[in-house]
Amino acid sequence: MTAFRTARAVRTTPEGLLWEPSARWVRGRRGEVTVVDSRRPVLVWEPDVPVPLYAFPREDVREDLLRPAKNPATGTHTGSRIFYDLQLDGELLENAAWTFPAPDLAGHIAFEWFGRAGRGLDHWYEEEEEIFIHPRDPHKRVDALASSRHVRVEIDGTLVADTVRPVLLFETGLPTRFYIPREDVRLELFVPTTNHTGCPYKGRADYWSWRGDAPVPPNVVWSYPDPLPAVGPIRNLLAFYNEAVDITVDGETLERPVTPFTETLERHTRR
Repeated sequence: MTAFRTARAVRTTPEGLLWEPSARWVRGRRGEVTVVDSRRPVLVWEPDVPVPLYAFPREDVREDLLRPAKNPATGTHTGSRIFYDLQLDGELLENAAWTFPAPDLAGHIAFEWFGRAGRGLDHWYEEEEEIFIHPRDPHKRVDALASSRHVRVEIDGTLVADTVRPVLLFETGLPTRFYIPREDVRLELFVPTTNHTGCPYKGRADYWSWRGDAPVPPNVVWSYPDPLPAVGPIRNLLAFYNEAVDITVDGETLERPVTPFTETLERHTRR
């Protein structure tokens, strides 16, 4: 009988890696081919990288598809010196996998995720649910709660949203996001874009940009048309980057927060 792990013992390696076992059944595919299938993955956090990745016991990996890397990507992962190319259906994916030097992780192989790195395995599943970009961090949580707060959003003095029925999304390490019913947003002031992103906690998002002349970054508004079940209440609602617009909640104007998105938003703001 398989024993499900219950302890959350995060361990540290001399190289500065953090890691802990996971009880989730994880599979990674390239197209229709399953390259890794494991009920014994470990989560690994690299120094200064805010999100984790998975590493897997070698026996759970299709090592017959791996070749020693022709051009090892040394310096891209903490202390790693052994990289592998993935050979599959005549396609060679360079540096798709690697091993960490830490003795604690000996016998484990990690993989790039296409959605995050632009190369590597392109479909990942935890149990039967597909996940995107990177593994979910078990030490973070995301809650979507219906609210009756009065939320107003302005761009350069123009009121673009006004609601008393938002859904507030609380995500560890990020500011509260205010998801607003479409009927309460002046969506005619925005234009849909071709930008789409994925989130392991929420799903895939669509975006809109501001039509006006104000210095606003593109893709300032987003929506999840088919969110993951855990955040179902945000379905088809619209959210704005707090970092780039003025949001007032119950009469109090919020300060624009500084987040991991701030630098990118400022760099793409039209001047």
